Amino acid sequence: MNGYAMAHLHGHSSHDDVLEYLERIQGTLDPFGGRFLVHGPPVEVREGEWPGTVVIIEFPTLDAARSWYDSPAYQEILHLRTDHIAGSAILFEGVRDGHDPAKMAAAIRAAR
Repeated sequence: MNGYAMAHLHGHSSHDDVLEYLERIQGTLDPFGGRFLVHGPPVEVREGEWPGTVVIIEFPTLDAARSWYDSPAYQEILHLRTDHIAGSAILFEGVRDGHDPAKMAAAIRAAR
């Protein structure tokens, strides 16, 4: 099951540190099979509030996402972004093939 890293970034910056982060991040992803699915587009808010933009990176597994985030190579460059752009970052698993939300609802009902 794939793992994902998602960042909700509040703003943007063209600071030299952020540009260096962008230049170096792919090299930290490659050893863990990470690839960008979404990288900072304007968002269209339909419900609630969403200041800023979003980044989503896919990995072969959640363990690969964890290993990338905790890797010395990524930790070395992380501050280049976080010193200049506020935001939140999370890691999570995707759904299994054949995911059925109706069956999920039925299981939740049964458990209640």
